[in-house]
Amino acid sequence: MRKSTPIVILMADDDEDDRLLAQDALIESKVLNELHFVEDGVELIEYLTHEGKFQDSENAPRPGLILLDLNMPRKDGREALKEIKANPALRSIPVVILTTSKQEEDMVKGYDLGAASYITKPVNFEGLVELMKTLGKYWVEFVELPPSDNA
Repeated sequence: MRKSTPIVILMADDDEDDRLLAQDALIESKVLNELHFVEDGVELIEYLTHEGKFQDSENAPRPGLILLDLNMPRKDGREALKEIKANPALRSIPVVILTTSKQEEDMVKGYDLGAASYITKPVNFEGLVELMKTLGKYWVEFVELPPSDNA
C-alpha cells in the first residue's frame, strides 16, 4: 500500500446542514483531507476556473476529488458535471455524485456524464462518518490520481 497523501476535496451542496455534517464527519473519521465547499453549480464552476470570489487560487486549490449534489439552485449537479467533463483542463478530476436522489435515471445519467461514482447520502451521522472514512481511504490510499496541475 502506498503512503497516504491528503487531497483537496471540494463539496458542492446547497444544504448548509449537509455541508456541516460532512465537515464534522471528515474530522470524526480522522481522514486528513482538506475540505472546501461551494453552494451550487455556478460556484462550483467558478471555483474550478478561478472566477468570481475564487480568483485567488490559494483559497481555491485544485481538488483531487469533487463530491457533487445533484439538486442545487442556479445550476444543478447534472449541468455542472457535464460542463466539468467537457473542459479538458477539468475532466480528469474525479466526481463522486453524493445525493439524496435514489432515481435510477439520475444514476444512469450521472455515469453517462462521467461521474466516477454515485452514492446515496447516508441518513444518519454515523453513516456519513463511515462514508467519509471509506471515501478518504479509497481516494487517498488506493486510487492513483493524475498530477494536480492548476487549472
